[in-house]
Amino acid sequence: MATRQSVEQFLQQCEDAIRNANEQYQQASMQEHFNNHEYTDAMQGLEIAFNDMADLAHSANAQQREQLHRMRLQLQQLQNSMTLLRH
Repeated sequence: MATRQSVEQFLQQCEDAIRNANEQYQQASMQEHFNNHEYTDAMQGLEIAFNDMADLAHSANAQQREQLHRMRLQLQQLQNSMTLLRH
């Protein structure tokens, strides 16, 4: 079973990835992708968090899975927005 601390740490990592990706998204929408490397790194950070979440969810209890599910939705929404901006 996942410990409360491990879930909280992971959720904090996800929030950090989201914060970084949001900053890159805002910059990219104003600068027309002059910072492609940072933008790609931010997208990769979201993807890593998303994949790690699946592993953690297997050992989480129902309440933790709900928290992880809400975070997954936030990650997916931002991933989709960033993907659409690039085209």
